[in-house]
Amino acid sequence: MTKLVSLKEAIARHVPDGSAVALGCALEPAIPFAAAHELIRQRKRDLRLIGPISDIAFDMLIGSGCVAEVHAAWVGNVSAGLAHCYRRAMEQGIPRRIIVRDHSNFTMALSLLAGALGAPYIATRTLLRSDIPRANGTFKEATSPWDGSKVLLIPPLVPDVTIIACQRADADGNAHQWGPWGVSQEAALAAKTVIVLADEVVDRAVIASDPNRTICPGIKVAAVVHVPGACHPSPLQGRYARDHEFFHEYHRATREAAGFERWIAEWVTGVPDHAAYLAKLGPRWTALRETGEPAAEARF
Repeated sequence: MTKLVSLKEAIARHVPDGSAVALGCALEPAIPFAAAHELIRQRKRDLRLIGPISDIAFDMLIGSGCVAEVHAAWVGNVSAGLAHCYRRAMEQGIPRRIIVRDHSNFTMALSLLAGALGAPYIATRTLLRSDIPRANGTFKEATSPWDGSKVLLIPPLVPDVTIIACQRADADGNAHQWGPWGVSQEAALAAKTVIVLADEVVDRAVIASDPNRTICPGIKVAAVVHVPGACHPSPLQGRYARDHEFFHEYHRATREAAGFERWIAEWVTGVPDHAAYLAKLGPRWTALRETGEPAAEARF
């Protein structure tokens, strides 16, 4: 059976309610907003989101009532400031209360690495004097058997599904990504399954020609989706630039819950799919693509 499916089918088939979903693990670039939008359209519920910094993707999902729990180092709007939906959920329970497991970027990396290795924990000395272990609630203090010093044991995170966006992938799901990886590879290897959103689907020989770019092996991948522009408004190196103003527009529009509902209706639930979303952007999208650097070429 082919792994090439539509985004609608990939989300419906591989992300049931209650799933632990890792996305946006490359930090500010390569955030799979198209997948976040489809999760909202399909009204997924009780999701447990995992990711260090996923900009407004997490905020949209929280505001849409999709989220029960968040494991993250930060939830916000990088260039504009606060994540208004996240704040309403935490302070007022609008649209619902959520559980938050605080991390640093480093402990997020350690948790996903432990999941990828199948390790019961990874020991570190970082955060021993911070409030994050208390706020997280799953870290454990222990004593090193080597020198008797205190260490902090970071348990694994094992996403049910990791969603990654990349410049290109083959039909088997072997994915090339250039630019910052963040902890995307750890999240993919830790996950039970992976969905790949590819800006371009290429022949297997293209991926095999440059294996060092392969962020995820096809054996981990359940679905490959051809979604040009999947990361807008975040950037994808070599394909399109960041839409800075879009983040500021979202910030201004979502200060109040009613404003968020109007914004989601206009940009997410009011458009049938990501192709329609890009069409709605119109010349703005064309300009972003024109400013990107040329894509790296495969080497044969």
